[in-house]
Amino acid sequence: MLTSSYSQRVNAGGDWLAAIAPKSRMPALEGAIAWINSPPLAAADLLGKVVLVDFWTYSCINSLRPLPYLRAWAQKYQALGLVVIGAHTPEFDFERDVQNVSRAAKDLGIVYPVAVDSRQVLWRAFGTHAWPTLFFVDAKGQVRHRKVGEGRYDEAERIIQQLLREAGRSDVPTGLVSPQGQGTQAASGLRPPESAETYLGAKRAEGFVSADGALRRGRSHIYLPARGLSLNQWTLAGSWRVDDERVELAQAGGRIAFRFHARDLHLVLGTSHDGMAIRFRVRIDGQPPGFSHGSDVDADGVGHIDAPRLYQLVRQSGTARERLFEIEFLDAGLHAYAFTFG
Repeated sequence: MLTSSYSQRVNAGGDWLAAIAPKSRMPALEGAIAWINSPPLAAADLLGKVVLVDFWTYSCINSLRPLPYLRAWAQKYQALGLVVIGAHTPEFDFERDVQNVSRAAKDLGIVYPVAVDSRQVLWRAFGTHAWPTLFFVDAKGQVRHRKVGEGRYDEAERIIQQLLREAGRSDVPTGLVSPQGQGTQAASGLRPPESAETYLGAKRAEGFVSADGALRRGRSHIYLPARGLSLNQWTLAGSWRVDDERVELAQAGGRIAFRFHARDLHLVLGTSHDGMAIRFRVRIDGQPPGFSHGSDVDADGVGHIDAPRLYQLVRQSGTARERLFEIEFLDAGLHAYAFTFG
């Protein structure tokens, strides 16, 4: 998930990595409201270490796919003086909650320090504009490089190696890691998807169609689904309440449909109360997904929502093609935020 005027360029394949000139001091880290996997860290305490700061948010597919590399670098170079810090800056309100972030970090296998930046203090101090963004800090506390977006991991690791050598390490290995992520952390397909991230809340919704008009913000409404969908259009069926950042299902049996072209389809979902388990059923072109099911649904299309996060619902093998995705929720209280693709 990317923000600002250059988001489309980055989404289209375009991450970028650049040296910072002139060099600047690493901003203070005291703006974090909590720390996970570590006591609070201060920039002064990290002098003499090479620091890699990853701005991420746990419901963002662009933030999840780099995690296998970040974990591998943290493990490989920790003894040589590398400190990896995940700066978790939220996009959705549920990502501000420390317990949600802590649970997500555990589920995602993150053991390096995570600064919970729920007030976006670190985000602003570093001048961040997109998820994910990596900042490379040398042992003198100077920010030397910035990397925006996914990919170019070989170049990123070579920068880490260079900064460690500059810090006086003569035993830095020259080899590169090649982790294989699973589920939502698996690498994206060889071809970029023809479907882009699509928000469902009224503030940023695009591509919505129905048989009875536009989204009605701020009140429940029984939506009649569109009779047909063109590529990248979506529709609702059933009783839904639309807020700025999400749609909420008021009665069981509601459906969302989306015509997409991508290998993978993800949907950010949550529940109205902690501890709820909301059942759902997925169909692709009117049939159970079979071998095209994602990691959060079985071959029959059956799954459930038990926490606010990103759910992988479709993972196709072979060449991606245009498909009709449908999901029916068997219980009320469902929150749906955004589709993402891979």
